[in-house]
Amino acid sequence: MPSAFIHFLGAAGTVTGSKYLIDTPNKKFLVDCGLFQGLKELRKHNWDYLPINVSEIDFVLLTHGHLDHVGYLPRLLYQGFKGKIYGSAPTLEIAAIVLKDSAKIQEEEAERANKEGYSKHHPAKPLYTLDDAEKIISRFEPLPIQEWISMSDDIQVQFLPNGHIIGSCFITVKLGEKKLVFSGDVGRTNDLLMPPPHRPKEADVLFIESTYGDRLHPQEDVKARLKEIIMSTIQKGGSLIIPSFAVERTQLLMYLLWQLRKSFEIPEMPFIIDTPMGSDVLNVFKKFSDWHKLSIDECTEMCKMFKIVSDIKESYQVIYSHFPKIVIAGSGMISGGRVLSYLQHYITKPENTLLLVGYQAEGTRGRKILDGVHEIKIYGRYYPIKMKVEILHSLSAHADQSELLDWLKDILLPPEKIFIVHGEKQAAETFLVKLKDTYNWKATVPSLYQIEELHY
Repeated sequence: MPSAFIHFLGAAGTVTGSKYLIDTPNKKFLVDCGLFQGLKELRKHNWDYLPINVSEIDFVLLTHGHLDHVGYLPRLLYQGFKGKIYGSAPTLEIAAIVLKDSAKIQEEEAERANKEGYSKHHPAKPLYTLDDAEKIISRFEPLPIQEWISMSDDIQVQFLPNGHIIGSCFITVKLGEKKLVFSGDVGRTNDLLMPPPHRPKEADVLFIESTYGDRLHPQEDVKARLKEIIMSTIQKGGSLIIPSFAVERTQLLMYLLWQLRKSFEIPEMPFIIDTPMGSDVLNVFKKFSDWHKLSIDECTEMCKMFKIVSDIKESYQVIYSHFPKIVIAGSGMISGGRVLSYLQHYITKPENTLLLVGYQAEGTRGRKILDGVHEIKIYGRYYPIKMKVEILHSLSAHADQSELLDWLKDILLPPEKIFIVHGEKQAAETFLVKLKDTYNWKATVPSLYQIEELHY
């Protein structure tokens, strides 16, 4: 009986950096290849060589295009990777946009750090460049969904949509007679933009995310709550700044704001999307309309309401304008991107509001603000937090504990092995207990760089 070895190279004991190497006698492949975000000790790993022979990896399978699932790909190329990268067609288009945006931001921030002298590294360097991103993107190859695709004599793969963001899928790998199911990030059951996730029917080995494994999302009228936050800010003469991931969260916010404006529940004002990849992501939504709930006409009408800012000089024009406005800017966890420049100018003024709308990983500025710190560091300088801070948990693109359990209900036979991944320690361990109580399934929470043997 042949053996495969599973290497947990990321999102093990933490919520970022998804990377799983499956090492079989005939093929070696990665499922996801993401960047670590948040805690400094995790981010340091992004500069390290992986503890494997990268040149031996035959291919990479991507669940979806978020940075914590694709952002390490240029580093893989740097370490000798020569293979192809596979995913659904919209996932690869989103991944290309995200990688180019990530490279551009890193280049800009390295240049700024060198100019202003606040980096400990002399000179500061980007993790990878736009040229590096372009080189790895040239290796992208889309695969059809809902079909079994043969990757070798004993390896087949299948992609099935799982909500979360456009193009997002869970991946089933058939290794001999064993089925390995990688959940990716599971979406919401009743998302306003994404169809409900498909569910797996069988799994011999299950890799299940646990981002919200220890909690339930609040039941709230999200549109009414957003309206309340907007009107409260405007009445004070302030602006609303919303850090957001450019994929799906931004489009959902656009949809909600468009709905509120269309029904005259909020007044006319500047609605700004400030992200270099904003218009590119919207083009993906238009191109792959069967992946989401918006019609082409709705998408077109919605987009007309927003000003898309891509140039940094234009960003500063918006920043220095004094009229009330709503700005959606990357990044979602305030770990970098254009939102930092807005916060430099707006965070010390109490009439403004900061609205957090997505998961805030441990160690990020967003998490620190959520936890109540009184100041944050931006580009080497501390800024006191005077603006009002609000959060909309119900806008999360991740399934909560109940939705994760529901996603597993069609698996009738208990998996032989279950690995709880992509979650902070408390979330993962809480979900482990809940899984035992609900289905009587035994699971483990792997640690970073752990290796598991699998007979098949």
